[in-house]
Amino acid sequence: MATRPESEALGDSHADGATEKSRNIVWNENQKRFETEDKEAYIEYVLRDKGKVMDLVHTFVPPSKRGLGLASHLCVSAFQHAQSHSLSIIPTCSYVSDTFLPRNPSWSSVVYTEGGRSNI
Repeated sequence: MATRPESEALGDSHADGATEKSRNIVWNENQKRFETEDKEAYIEYVLRDKGKVMDLVHTFVPPSKRGLGLASHLCVSAFQHAQSHSLSIIPTCSYVSDTFLPRNPSWSSVVYTEGGRSNI
């Protein structure tokens, strides 16, 4: 399958109405969040325990982009980042704890535990 340069792909629309720019997730370290390139959807975090724990506190997807799987993509980016940086996650955000983790139990190994028990 041929690929196009990123500059061409960013504005392409999909059948579901999303564009590549709204699907690509980037880490905004200064604002402590993972966000779509258009900055409209994001998941915010707070670092705890001397930077060893990422507390996911809020997920936002604008009404015009709901139902496209963006919240899940944001979570996957945050969990991948935590895993690759040896961080644990506290799923304070209700979307993460009540929707994403039950649908994606393989990520539970990244969830913060103290004394072998989850703190959620």
